[in-house]
Amino acid sequence: MSEQTAPIEADQPSSGVRWRRFAVTLGAVAAGAAGMVVLTAQGVLGAQFAISGMPFTVTADRLEGTGFEQFATLDQMIPDSPNQGDTGGQVLVIVSAIDKAELTNLCQSINLGGTNLRITAGGSGKPVTARTLVVDGDEIAGNASFKKINVGQDASTVDQVPGVTGNPGVFAQQADTVTITNLRQNNYATTAAIFTLPNLRMGFSSDGC
Repeated sequence: MSEQTAPIEADQPSSGVRWRRFAVTLGAVAAGAAGMVVLTAQGVLGAQFAISGMPFTVTADRLEGTGFEQFATLDQMIPDSPNQGDTGGQVLVIVSAIDKAELTNLCQSINLGGTNLRITAGGSGKPVTARTLVVDGDEIAGNASFKKINVGQDASTVDQVPGVTGNPGVFAQQADTVTITNLRQNNYATTAAIFTLPNLRMGFSSDGC
């Protein structure tokens, strides 16, 4: 398929995509990923890890990516995690993987109850860069453009990010490139083979991203 552009604004359901709903409607996803812990990029990112279950917000003015994959999976918390609530310790997420990524004006924040741990980087003309960036989240919003996108591919056959695949029978999509402006994500995990953050600032703030 040729280049496609689509808004994915979370606060406009009529013209956007709510990834939480999208994940739930994937049919065989839950069955195909049952018992699976967090994604492991085989031979690239190393060991699995259990998520804390505390979501964090990520925003960026612009994301440019080469080599893009997206599919659903289950992330798992430690047994009897205080954050599991009524989830049973599992969170259904969309995995977004990018082989080479640049993010402009990146902001990440997590609500700690009364205050936020806030991280910023990638301003002043020096974007954040990452290799084999893998993000697990349940909601994403922004304005997205893809080149040479396949929608509905089996997650076990995606090949845009070396070493990163999903389970057989799971819905996936992949593209040669992705561009997202006004990016906003609700995430549970992030991994990267290399993550470079120019102009990094970290501290506590009354405001999140």
